[in-house]
Amino acid sequence: MTGIDQQAPATGFSLVITARAAEEVQKFIAQEQVPAESAGLRVSVLPGGCSGFKYSLNIEERALDDDMVAEVNGVRVFVDGFSAQYLTGITVDYVSSMQGSGFTFSNPNATGGCGCGSSFTA
Repeated sequence: MTGIDQQAPATGFSLVITARAAEEVQKFIAQEQVPAESAGLRVSVLPGGCSGFKYSLNIEERALDDDMVAEVNGVRVFVDGFSAQYLTGITVDYVSSMQGSGFTFSNPNATGGCGCGSSFTA
């Protein structure tokens, strides 16, 4: 991890967005042309993949009424109640290598995963 990584405050869940990931999210928010004062990153867990669950990241204009909202490393993060139980303690990072670049997830709640790394069990 680079820079100072911040955890979300105690709002029923905790997660880490690394400085690299936060920088990339800010770029996406600017590209989407959404209102900076209310926009954020939705981190969620969806049914799918060969192991049962997959991660989803989306830029959204605003939080929903029942979302948990935290500011982590300068990024507003939205998490729904269902996803929070699987995301507590997760670290979202951004990696760039010769093989490609993208967001990665380190999830202490995952008890297994598929060979390709796109889904997990908990």
